[in-house]
Formats: sequence, structure tokens, C-alpha cells
Amino acid sequence: MKKEELIAKLKTIVQPYIQDEEAFKNLTEETTFVGDLKINSANLVDVILDVEDEFDIRIENDEMERMLSVKAAMEIVTSKIAKE
Repeated sequence: MKKEELIAKLKTIVQPYIQDEEAFKNLTEETTFVGDLKINSANLVDVILDVEDEFDIRIENDEMERMLSVKAAMEIVTSKIAKE
């Protein structure tokens, strides 16, 4: 999967949970879910569950703790897809 496709899918997943519209419009790999998009921790769990559903993967607890930015999410999803 291309990087642009992955970012587009992640944007669709996080959109319902964002609190900062401007940061969402300018979303990049460096965007953080909590700091930039103002997604609260409860909604971050929802984002992770939605990512699991969208990509048909299982994200482990240690990976969840790392999944705080778009770049980290992309790395985790990419590594999971590559293993299948």
C-alpha cells in the first residue's frame, strides 16, 4: 500500500474524533493524535479499534502505547500488513 493511500485511510478513520479542524486539514506523518488533533485518550482507543477493523490486523498493547502519531500508526500498520 502506498504511503498516500495509507495516510488517506488514516485521515478517514480519525476524522470523527478530532477536535482541531485546522490541524486535521494540515495532517502529515508528523501529526500527533493527542497533541495536534486533540483526540482524547478514550477516543484514541476507538481510533486504534477502527484501524484494526479497517486493515484487518491485531494491534498489541505495546504497539498501542507507541501509536501516538500518524507516522507511528503508519509504521505499525505497514509492519502488520507485511507479515500477512
